[in-house]
Amino acid sequence: MRHQDVIRRPLITEKATAQSEESNIYAFEVALAANKIEVKKAVEKMFERKVAEVRVARQHGKVRRQGKFVGQRPDWKKAFVRLVDGEKPIEFFEGA
Repeated sequence: MRHQDVIRRPLITEKATAQSEESNIYAFEVALAANKIEVKKAVEKMFERKVAEVRVARQHGKVRRQGKFVGQRPDWKKAFVRLVDGEKPIEFFEGA
């Protein structure tokens, strides 16, 4: 699996932003088939930072209704990546 296919997008939420500022932990939406090793290699390759630890969590899609029709959003996986102490932070909005 290519590095670009492993990491789909960064999760920019209040909690994720607070974690990145306080404890150098970043959150990403990753491919369902990706494991911790692939996520670690992808972050190190794409952002050129050393990774200390990776935690993954699988999120089940919510059941939603529209009138009488019932559907379900797709399942997805998120990864929490902790960088090595002393590593420079990842900037997502460098070009903005």
